[in-house]
Amino acid sequence: MSEAASDVLVERRGAVTWITINREARRNALNEQVVRTIDQAIAAAVGDGVSRAIVITGAGDKAFCAGADLAKNVQGFAFAVDFARPKHYIVDLFKRLQECTLPVIARVNGHVMAGGFGLLCACDLAIAADDIRIGTTEPKIGVTPMMILPYMMRVLPPRRLQEMCITGEQFTAQDALDWGVVNYVVPRAELDAKLDWLLARITDKSPTALRLGKQAFNATRDMSLREALEYAQAMVPVMSSTQDAREGMTAFQEKRAPNFTGN
Repeated sequence: MSEAASDVLVERRGAVTWITINREARRNALNEQVVRTIDQAIAAAVGDGVSRAIVITGAGDKAFCAGADLAKNVQGFAFAVDFARPKHYIVDLFKRLQECTLPVIARVNGHVMAGGFGLLCACDLAIAADDIRIGTTEPKIGVTPMMILPYMMRVLPPRRLQEMCITGEQFTAQDALDWGVVNYVVPRAELDAKLDWLLARITDKSPTALRLGKQAFNATRDMSLREALEYAQAMVPVMSSTQDAREGMTAFQEKRAPNFTGN
């Protein structure tokens, strides 16, 4: 395994693909290679025909992800933009997550800062250890969390988000739970048990229903109410015609567990 590849560990555990940012010494900070490897791992999981969910986490117990790696590049800057390319690599990853047809769960094992918070917000669900802290530290180094702002605006209450962007101050796991940023907060020793519990509730469901459900959720939240209702009306016959939907109804009538195939 190359040094770059070892910065991200990808493994399948049953029906779940685990993606671990493996840069504990750098507080699991993101650089271009790490982001692109995560992007590729998500695409591979979606296409493997086996994975039913994706878990994203960080190595160790200190940091989920500290955001962008602020080590200076050869030009002496921490931030680099290639103006010959129309899209930044983090935008590619966020779009991948937006279009991902599998549920993506953030296992928040440690502190979450800056771009790491954007990664957390881009996941579908999140479980956090109760001793973590979350923050947008960009204002403290003279910038604003520009790249992750669109995702933060979808998750955080506006006043809380504005305060974070202005002050750069951190908040607690309990704050994150109260504000709807994470789904569950548990003692650190119970983090994996709670994650296994949540995954068990996901992986036995129809992959087709989850795929269409994620598509509908992401599409309709950007629509007006009238547009959303018309979209839903059009999707009902599509959903009902799938093999998984027919299997689900048959299994219910026969009082047995369904055998979902993802078709």
